[in-house]
Parts: sequence; structure tokens; C-alpha cells
Amino acid sequence: MRQRIQSYKDLGVWQKSVELAVDLYALTRRFPSHERFAMVSQIQRAAVSIASNIAEGWGKSGSGYYLNAISHARGSLRELETLLLIAHRVGYIKRETFLALAERTDEIARMLFGLSRSVANSAATGRPDHPPET
Repeated sequence: MRQRIQSYKDLGVWQKSVELAVDLYALTRRFPSHERFAMVSQIQRAAVSIASNIAEGWGKSGSGYYLNAISHARGSLRELETLLLIAHRVGYIKRETFLALAERTDEIARMLFGLSRSVANSAATGRPDHPPET
């Protein structure tokens, strides 16, 4: 039986997004210092934005707000993927690391899609705004 979701902190997608953000902070510490206020800052902001938008959407009332916040999280994820690709292509991230990060972002993308679908279905059927995780 599934665990009842009591908070956004119980969502696997939120947990994985936080872990990814923490790992990216560690990774970007090794970037060249001249990227500190450019690519490093953008990567960190995009990564933090994914989990933050999930939490923000949970905290607002109404499925429409939640779906909008999930959409923002998906946009931040795509921004992050683009930044990581560029960082890889300019030589800041090794191939193996990039591929591992790409797998993680793909998993989070699938989870966000599932969460969005679950929230939309809950709204359509009149069930609570914060459905069990799919």
C-alpha cells in the first residue's frame, strides 16, 4: 500500500530534486572562478527552483495553482538540462558525470509529469488537491 502523502516533503520528486540541487552545488564549486556569477549561479538557481516550485505549489490552495507551479518546476528542469549540456560541451563536466546527471533529470521529468497528471485527475474528479504520489 502507498504511503499517504502528508506534505510536499513526502513526495519522491521533491526529495530527488533537493538531492540533485545539493549535488550540483558541490559540482559547480569545481567550475572556473570566472563562471561564479554566470553559469554557476544559473545552474544553482535552476536546480533550487525545481524543488522550490513543488513546495510552493503545494502551499497554495487550488489545483490550478499547483499545476502552474509544477509547470514552472518543469521549465526550471529543462533550463537546468540545457545548462548542464553547455557545461559539458565547454569541458566543465566530464562525460560520465553529464550522463549520470541526464539520467537523474530524466527521472525527475517523468516524476513531474506523473505528479501533474495526478493533480489534474484529482481536480477533475473532485478528490483532494494533494493526491498520493504516482
